[in-house]
Amino acid sequence: MTVIQRKPVNPIAHLTAQDIEVIGKELDAIRDRVLADRGERDARYIRRVIKTQRSLELSSRAVLLFSLFPPAWVVGTVGLSIAKILENMEIGHNVLHGQWDWMRDPKIHSTTWEWDHVSPADQWKHSHNELHHRYTNVVGKDNDLGYGIMRVDEDQRWHPMHLGQPLWNFINACFFEYGIAAYDLELGHNLKDGRHKDPEFRARARAVGRKIRRQVLKDYVLHPLLSGPSFLTTLAATFTANLVRNLWSHSVIMCGHFPEGVETFEKTSIEGETRGEWYLRQMLGSANISGPRLLHIMTGNLSHQIEHHLFPDLPSNRYGEIAPEVRALFDRYGLRYTTGSLPRQVFSAWRKVIRLSLPNRKPRGHVNDRPARALAATGA
Repeated sequence: MTVIQRKPVNPIAHLTAQDIEVIGKELDAIRDRVLADRGERDARYIRRVIKTQRSLELSSRAVLLFSLFPPAWVVGTVGLSIAKILENMEIGHNVLHGQWDWMRDPKIHSTTWEWDHVSPADQWKHSHNELHHRYTNVVGKDNDLGYGIMRVDEDQRWHPMHLGQPLWNFINACFFEYGIAAYDLELGHNLKDGRHKDPEFRARARAVGRKIRRQVLKDYVLHPLLSGPSFLTTLAATFTANLVRNLWSHSVIMCGHFPEGVETFEKTSIEGETRGEWYLRQMLGSANISGPRLLHIMTGNLSHQIEHHLFPDLPSNRYGEIAPEVRALFDRYGLRYTTGSLPRQVFSAWRKVIRLSLPNRKPRGHVNDRPARALAATGA
């Protein structure tokens, strides 16, 4: 039984139980067709992206050997920023989702890949693949929704501390990889509940510490030292590239689940949830970014967030191909396909962050705040 958080109008009230299950079957058919069609062109795509990323990173680091000269610093920093974005978004995120496991290439497999990120791959896979994609936009279940530091829905009780959430969100954006590592550890929750002495938590914390040390050593010691006289400028370039990567990743992910028009759900949503209802929750709880092919690659194809949440294990290069078919399904069943340009979606997400940092304009219990009814499948 999928229950949307309180809205003036229930966007799914017109759907019947049969509608929902038919939607699920149509989406299953799309998924099965793509799975059966995976092949050499997909393998060529990911191998080409990995080769491009590595060549760009190596050439950028070579240019930074001469980063005492401002033009070399700019070129090297821009190149390194793009390389880091590609590694995290189109490669790391999607490899760790198991999108390329079917190739049976041990070098491009979710069980062996370790990415350029301070969060260990196994911990990220648990918090992201197993929890976020299971509880998408379920308030109180999906910690990706606000990362536990923000108010994300009008129905959540407002506290004065929420006034600071635009600042917390900006700081989180600047140091996003560290925020994700803390989130994967459930650091705040474990410290608050006194579980920091738990052996399992301590083992995971040590793993994060080791990963952070490796990343810091690589980025801020080893590579700058290799630059010799350009040590300080290379150090600054690496810091800038990591900052750019963090801001970009945060913006893309915010656009996926936080713009206006994206729905949130009550905890009861997952009780007895059918396959069709799970699909419906992904459809309503995600948003896309429109733009050219290069933008899609730079976002890790999370610009097709709706398609990704429907089919997280499909190769990312296929999302753009199936997007028109998915959108047609939305239209056929009278559902809102939330999409917009990158500036528009970023603005919408930040406007929501700021709006929810303030008390509700209307008192709770207003007639337009009544709970949206469950799906027509429940007979409500």
